[in-house]
Amino acid sequence: MAAFIPPDFTIQKPADVEILFQQLLDYHIQSESEFEDFLVDVSELESFLSEDMAWRYIHMTCDTQNEDFEKAYLQFVQEIQPKIAPFEDKLNQKIVDCPFKNNLESNPAYHIYFRALKSAVDLFREENIPLQADLNTLAQEYSSIQGAMTIDWNGETMTMQKASNFLMETNRDVRENAWKLMNQRRQQDAQKLEDLFDKMVAKRHLVAINTGFNNYRDYMFAAMGRFDYSVEDCKKFHESVEHHVVPLLKEIQMRRLELMKVDQLKPWDTAVDPLNREPLKPFTNGVELLDKGIEALNELDSFFGNCLTTMKEKSLLDLDSRVGKAPGGYNYPLAKTNMPFIFMNATGNLRDVETLVHEAGHAIHSFQMAPLKLNAFKNTPSEVAELASMSMELLSMDGWENYFNDDTLLNRAKCEQLEGILGTLPWIATVDAFQHWIYENPNHTQEERKAAWIFQQSRFSSGLVDYAGYEDAKAFAWHKQLHIFEVPFYYIEYGFAQLGAIGIWKNYHQDKIKALEGYKSFMKLGYTQSIPNIYENAGVKFEFSSDYIKQLMEFVHEQWAQYK
Repeated sequence: MAAFIPPDFTIQKPADVEILFQQLLDYHIQSESEFEDFLVDVSELESFLSEDMAWRYIHMTCDTQNEDFEKAYLQFVQEIQPKIAPFEDKLNQKIVDCPFKNNLESNPAYHIYFRALKSAVDLFREENIPLQADLNTLAQEYSSIQGAMTIDWNGETMTMQKASNFLMETNRDVRENAWKLMNQRRQQDAQKLEDLFDKMVAKRHLVAINTGFNNYRDYMFAAMGRFDYSVEDCKKFHESVEHHVVPLLKEIQMRRLELMKVDQLKPWDTAVDPLNREPLKPFTNGVELLDKGIEALNELDSFFGNCLTTMKEKSLLDLDSRVGKAPGGYNYPLAKTNMPFIFMNATGNLRDVETLVHEAGHAIHSFQMAPLKLNAFKNTPSEVAELASMSMELLSMDGWENYFNDDTLLNRAKCEQLEGILGTLPWIATVDAFQHWIYENPNHTQEERKAAWIFQQSRFSSGLVDYAGYEDAKAFAWHKQLHIFEVPFYYIEYGFAQLGAIGIWKNYHQDKIKALEGYKSFMKLGYTQSIPNIYENAGVKFEFSSDYIKQLMEFVHEQWAQYK
């Protein structure tokens, strides 16, 4: 079958893409086999557009100060996407209405694909196109604000990511000074971010109203294809975390308080080693981080290490932190090339190792899904995508001796990793519950929003960290969470996936070969089955009940107790 996209095709303007969409819209489908070939052509166009957007985003985030990169990205989100959105809707409608799809509906993969298209058709509104473009622009503004944040440290201009390493220094005065400088810098842009978010909330609410929903939360549940769980399931997760994870977090922080022999924990006391040992330094630069990561993954399974080796050979990673680089980390699938790109801000700490193996899990997932027929089959929901990445964080610990050749350091790293999980789950619940409140109350004031955030923090924190005199740091802590600004409601998936990852890791302790088979098996499925079925293939449950989470947390606590 001949390729649909010309080999030398590039996108200079919206009309370039519109021609291809029109060809698909004009195509007369006369049989089921022609319909399947047509879907392959649609997939090819989707893959091309996805990868074009991917590279624009990658270039822009790697260098937020490059005006050409920003211009290219904004052209896509402000000009190209809005112009092709109506064509995408018509194409989705053509597929949904095609009578030849009926026989394919019995195939779970196609059923899930057509279900998503029907939902997209039902949600499409012409009047939302400019609103979505505006929201993409506002998200880019947030990224630029965060990317420009630096502090002056003894005459050196330092990124916030790099400066955060000082929060692990054994000298308490150094930690305090670094934390205060970082907080002072964040507070400079606090009002700017508050005002920016007000604009986002207003536009998002209008998107929801235009589509017939009472609020943006309910709209997003439909838009994100959350067919396999409900708002109530999310709230059940919040409650389970509150009851079974927060007490363990409090136990860890009580132990920290006792070991540090201080009267109160301050915000600059939460990242340092409680025994005042020097921070773990598992590598010195991005090259060493990657090479040791490849060795660690090879020990787990040679296929895993080979995936990262291939990416290294093709320069599909940007790992080191630098001024002008956007914050955070991500794995971006290159749909046409069938390979991923890993972006992160490594500064030499354990958190960077965690980020690398996390994003490597996503990358391996991309390689595993490469043979799937349609791009749509590879568009896994976040609950599945994050299962791949968060499981790798835990599974890869078997190879961390490549970063730590001393058992004491290795056990300390594993202990910190597990403490991170017990700290992350409550944070995920805080962020998600906060977003529910935001969009259930779209006309809230900034002061009401601040109070709502403080309330959710009180539910999911130990209450042992004293912010006296720095209340604004606590009240605006959510400004650091890019998901709230850039990809609303995409965060609880990390929590669901973390539970699944703990389950896979628990299985790994019982039968390594079987657990790894399940891990690789579910990744090959892409999104060709329901989320519960995919989790079942991985050997775990897609469940948020109090009893299930209690069992998993007891296992994590047992493992933590061995390493502490």
